Amino acid sequence: MRYGKRKPRFLLLILLIPACIALFTFIVMTLWNAILPSVLHVGTVTFWQALGILVLSKILFGGFHGRGGWRHRREGMRERMNEKWHKMTPEERESFKQQWRERCGRFGRPFSRQPFEQQGEPGAE
Repeated sequence: MRYGKRKPRFLLLILLIPACIALFTFIVMTLWNAILPSVLHVGTVTFWQALGILVLSKILFGGFHGRGGWRHRREGMRERMNEKWHKMTPEERESFKQQWRERCGRFGRPFSRQPFEQQGEPGAE
């Protein structure tokens, strides 16, 4: 008796998922063709191209629901780094800071404590 109730739900789900994907693809295609050709002077897209745009956006931005995307990965990386930081001794923390100063410095240049005026002109060495 239980399996009899699950079967119609499963069949409905099998039909509903492709229908939702097709509807969403149609909406993307319609919006693209209505707005972007006149604003950005790009060509119109077909249904299959719109589906490709959706798949590409899924790959690049991580999804159409809550947990995906770069934000989730960045938060996970932040949590792992925070955990590592709290496990470090004060000496390890200072060593870590020094290594990053040597690698990155300020604005991607090697770290220097000299004022800007005292560093000399670029290329005048």
